[in-house]
Amino acid sequence: MTPSEQALRTRGEVAAEISNGIVKLFREAYGRGPVKAKTFLFDHYSLTVLEDTLTTAESTLVKAGRGDMVREFRLAFQTEMSVDFHHIVERATGRKVQTYQSQIVFDPDHCFEIFVLDGPPAVSDEPGA
Repeated sequence: MTPSEQALRTRGEVAAEISNGIVKLFREAYGRGPVKAKTFLFDHYSLTVLEDTLTTAESTLVKAGRGDMVREFRLAFQTEMSVDFHHIVERATGRKVQTYQSQIVFDPDHCFEIFVLDGPPAVSDEPGA
């Protein structure tokens, strides 16, 4: 999508595209997607918060006190998949991802996908956007 086409899109539309893309990627990679996702766009940052992301096996390990193992696996796996995460955000925003960080916490079960872009996305900031 060209920058002029993206300028016609609202912040909400771009954020929804990122959320939907990341949920789909989680579903394909982990066998299930998060129950809830929301993306926030501000300045040259994109933050996606995902809720209820753990697989049954991961939940079992966390309950057994092995959350460190789950975190290490998730972060390694998502580092290997970073190009896929970058592609989703770059396609939606029309900007290059300069760096990406993923983090998971267990109480409550949330993942945070943080992207630093090479500039603010071209979005409409009309009321309700």
